[in-house]
Amino acid sequence: MTGLSIEIAEKTFPADGDGPPRRLYRDFRLDVADGGFVALLGPSGLGKTTLLNMIAGVDRDFAGRVAFSRGPDPRIGYVFQSPRLLPWRTVLQNVVLPLPKSRDSERRAKVVLEEMGLGDAEDVYPERLSLGMQRRVALARAFALEPDLLLMDEPFVSLDEANADRLRDLLAELIAARPTTVLFVTHDSREAVRLADRVVVLAGPPAVVARDVSVDLTLESRRIPGEIERVRAVVLKSGPTVVPLNL
Repeated sequence: MTGLSIEIAEKTFPADGDGPPRRLYRDFRLDVADGGFVALLGPSGLGKTTLLNMIAGVDRDFAGRVAFSRGPDPRIGYVFQSPRLLPWRTVLQNVVLPLPKSRDSERRAKVVLEEMGLGDAEDVYPERLSLGMQRRVALARAFALEPDLLLMDEPFVSLDEANADRLRDLLAELIAARPTTVLFVTHDSREAVRLADRVVVLAGPPAVVARDVSVDLTLESRRIPGEIERVRAVVLKSGPTVVPLNL
C-alpha cells in the first residue's frame, strides 16, 4: 500500500474553438493516507477523471507534483468506466496482460478469478460475457497486479442497481482480503458512503474541496439503508465533518 499527496498549481485544458482555455485546477491539494479508501464526489466535467490520470502518470501536462509515501514507483491498478478488455484475448489473457510474463503471474491471475467466481470463464472471450461479468474481469485484472494504489473511475456505471450492489460487496471483500489504498470516483453519494472511509466532495471549476467527510461505519452497518442515509445527509451538508458510528 502507499499513501499519496498531489499538489496541482495549475491544470488547464486548451481553448476549444473560439472559447477560452478551461482551468480545471489551481492551487489544489489532496492527501490520501496509506490504506485509505477515498471517494471523490462531484459533478460531470469537473476534472475527476483528469485527476486520476495525473496521479497515474497518464497525464503529465500540469504544473505540480504527485508524491507517494512508499517510494516513487508504486504499482498502480486502474479500473476505468468501461471494462477495456481486449476482445481477441480470453478472460485469463486479459487479466495476465499487465503482469510480468511468468508462471507465477498466471497462477496469481487464476487465484483472483476463482475468488471472483470467474474460474470457469478463464478461456471465454469478453464478447460472451455480460457487462457485469466484464466489470468483474476488469476488477480481477487490477487486483492480480497486487496494487499499492487502486484508482477507480466510476467502475459500476451503467449497471442495474442489483448488479452494481453485488459488485460493491465484492469490492469490499477484495479490499478486506487484499488491502490497498483506493481513490474512487463516483457521482453517486450513496455509493460513496457505501464503500469509502472518507468522502471528498469537489466543487468548481477550478476544483476545490467543498466538503471532507470521514465515514466511520462497519462493513455490517454499511448494509443498513438507514445508516447510509444518515451519513449521506452529512456528506450533502457544508463544512468538514467527522461522522460518528451510531448503531
